Amino acid sequence: MERKKLPIGIQTFAEIRREGYYYVDKTPFVASLAESGKYYFLSRPRRFGKSLFLDTLAEAFAGNRALFSGLYLENHWNWEKRHPVIRLSFAEGRLERREELDRSIRRQLHEHAQRFGMTLCDPEDIPGSFGELITGAAERLGERTVVLIDEYDKPILDNLTDPDTARAMREGLRNLYSVLKGRDADLRFVFLTGVSKFSKVSLFSGLNNLYDLTLDASVATICGYTEADLDTVFAPEFAAAAQDGQPLSRDAVRAWYNGYRWGSEESVYNPFDVLLLLRQREFRAWWFETATPTFLVEWLTRHQFFTPRLERLYADDALLSAFDVEAIAPEALLWQTGYVTITRVHRSEDGVEYELGLPNREVRMALNRALVRGLVPELPHAPSFALTTMLKEGDAHGLGEHMRSLFAGIPADWYRKNPMARYEGYFASVFYSHLAGLGVMTIPERICTPGRLDLVVIAGAVVWIFEFKVIDGDTPTGEALRQIQEKGYAAAYRGKAGVERVVEVGVEFSTAKRQIVGWEVAGGDGA
Repeated sequence: MERKKLPIGIQTFAEIRREGYYYVDKTPFVASLAESGKYYFLSRPRRFGKSLFLDTLAEAFAGNRALFSGLYLENHWNWEKRHPVIRLSFAEGRLERREELDRSIRRQLHEHAQRFGMTLCDPEDIPGSFGELITGAAERLGERTVVLIDEYDKPILDNLTDPDTARAMREGLRNLYSVLKGRDADLRFVFLTGVSKFSKVSLFSGLNNLYDLTLDASVATICGYTEADLDTVFAPEFAAAAQDGQPLSRDAVRAWYNGYRWGSEESVYNPFDVLLLLRQREFRAWWFETATPTFLVEWLTRHQFFTPRLERLYADDALLSAFDVEAIAPEALLWQTGYVTITRVHRSEDGVEYELGLPNREVRMALNRALVRGLVPELPHAPSFALTTMLKEGDAHGLGEHMRSLFAGIPADWYRKNPMARYEGYFASVFYSHLAGLGVMTIPERICTPGRLDLVVIAGAVVWIFEFKVIDGDTPTGEALRQIQEKGYAAAYRGKAGVERVVEVGVEFSTAKRQIVGWEVAGGDGA
């Protein structure tokens, strides 16, 4: 098996094909989309291969057959037709003012005009120039124009913390995109990619025939790598790692980086993660570390998001599509940015409802670590491996001391500024995210026969059952542990294969002392 170069950060189809990089053949999707429709939109998280797919479309419509030698499209495309291609991208840099956005658009339109040998009548007139370019290019090449727009929403997303600027960016983009509807006769194919799904009314101004591919099962794997891709395309890399004495467990690779689903039961891997893993042969949060979602963490913290909900959210089609400057649902924000994925689909005559959850170990660990740093501004240092060891050994005393230290270290000023701290939700969020950030299995608000318990943590052969109570005074009541035992929450785990110990912990938080005052244990080592 011949090894090739890993295309890390390479988004140019021609470079990948000419320079001998690995390439997962996505050209069957190019053929099917071109045959079945004209106007498309695709939402996927960052670094999932959207730009590369757009570039593949551009090369196909431009008629560059040599690049597709040996690929599906080579024998499934009319290479005699060469279409003019206008590709606009907002992927690079950060635009912070409407004037910067307009300047970027004018520059890109001017570059295309030069390429087609055109002189725009009024370069300052953005919609007029765009329309003129579409029609003029079609006339010069004798074939209808193809328009490809990459990261169509990035100027808005980059400014969501400043709603006035975000609205100004939205208006500038609507000014551009509104042209497409009126130039239908001169257009062969239109494809827009982005992270979010802004409503057609707010952004596309009448472009109602834009088909949303995001949850279309037929293109569920259009971005990302499948299990079969790792078995075939990247097989030489896994073989090389094993020969070098650094075997990569496929179970571990799957747990860390697989799990993303869009409209299909088949899940895909984050391609950026896979490529970095194969190069470095080390399990890390490669994708997450490329752009820590500061905005997302701040937004969730500011809106007092109950972080255990990350394990199970519910949404319908309308909610997942409801994304705009004035109205952002946490479910839509988390899903569209790739931090939760569809885990289950419920279909009925009343419509479709989705269950959402964290896709894999990378996101569960990295996102929760970022969230707990937002919830606890002065997080006490404790090595992750030490805490994980406590959990795996059933060390209730050591864990209790650490958790007391964690909550005792939260400054009083933090409580005054955050009304969420008055509720059990704040304490439960800190507790859950802190443990979930270790990578152990965390199951919040598990529904069981006697009722709903607050948190289950599975660390190796030890199962921890936590119940939280918030009390007004500073004297423990014992009610939390009593509830665990009276309702028999542990029964589902005792005697279960692989479980050697069940530790029951009742945790009581005092609003008066703003710390843990009760840590009662049954089944663990110490209290």
